[in-house]
Amino acid sequence: MIAETKKTAEQKMQKAIEALKHNFSRVRTGRAHAGMLDGVMVEYYGTMTPINGVASITLLDARTIGVQPFEKKMIQTIEKAIREADLGLNPSVNSDIIRVPLPMMSEERRRELVKVVKGEAEDARVAVRNARRDANGALKDALKAKTVSEDEERRGQEEIQKMTDRYIGEIDKLFAAKEAELMAV
Repeated sequence: MIAETKKTAEQKMQKAIEALKHNFSRVRTGRAHAGMLDGVMVEYYGTMTPINGVASITLLDARTIGVQPFEKKMIQTIEKAIREADLGLNPSVNSDIIRVPLPMMSEERRRELVKVVKGEAEDARVAVRNARRDANGALKDALKAKTVSEDEERRGQEEIQKMTDRYIGEIDKLFAAKEAELMAV
């Protein structure tokens, strides 16, 4: 009973960490990465298709993304889709490749992004604490049903608290790393 409750709580906490990593990866830093264009959809023969389905995306340098369409006639469509994706990017066509330079981020914009990242980290902490609350509730219910002793319940709560502390610490490390990445010029 206790092992099952701990396993469920740990799975929930791990999902919170994975969601946090995914959310952090979507926050733009001053450095280019191919995943920045993942949300861009391009009209391809009447169907909305992800950009990586109609072009190869590469990094030309630390601050420039290169988009090479599979079909030459798609260049204008892809350029338009990137402009309209509301990413704050301004692509330019250079013969058969679309260059997407990343603008320098101002200090003010960096601070705004740190606030966004801080909010994401706090949401993850709340999710971990909610998993702890659910697990502790399940242990208390087991105690009331007399399926576990008071000592086992207390030991289970202590183990769940240690697990919670470990996951909160991991969230803090991820936040500190992302904050340092955002504030680096």
